[in-house]
Amino acid sequence: LWSLDGKLLHTLLGHQDAVRSVRFSPNGQIIASASNDKTVKLWSLDGQLLHTLRSHQKVVRSVSFSPDSQTIASASGDGSVKLWKTTDGKLIQTLSGDKESIAGVSFSPDGEMITAVSGDGTIKLWETKNGKLSRTFKGRERGIRNVNFSPDGQIIALAR
Repeated sequence: LWSLDGKLLHTLLGHQDAVRSVRFSPNGQIIASASNDKTVKLWSLDGQLLHTLRSHQKVVRSVSFSPDSQTIASASGDGSVKLWKTTDGKLIQTLSGDKESIAGVSFSPDGEMITAVSGDGTIKLWETKNGKLSRTFKGRERGIRNVNFSPDGQIIALAR
């Protein structure tokens, strides 16, 4: 962690392989890191490890916090999206993904939907309250790496 004046604040040590994604929680109290070691780690701002989230069978490529910072979603090369409680690191549910690796995941601004995109361009939307798959549609291109909702939750942007 670095301050904007270039001072090293903390080094987060704990993953056994490369880190693929890092995110701050919306409330600014937690940092999540996703790794090739198949784990997500939750850290405090002072660099202390809070929880290690283990359940994925392959690399974890992306993480996203719910707007209230109570839930984190992780997307993996194993084709799943998993939802976890940030308070205790417990697995809430696994959303059936795809046979393809999930490249990116994002909560909607209101926290009611989660979207995930796989490398083949398949986009899925789930309802967060019950984990129901709401919609699946096919993007136009392969090699999609990330997904994000617009601030009003009406548009999804994909990155390749």
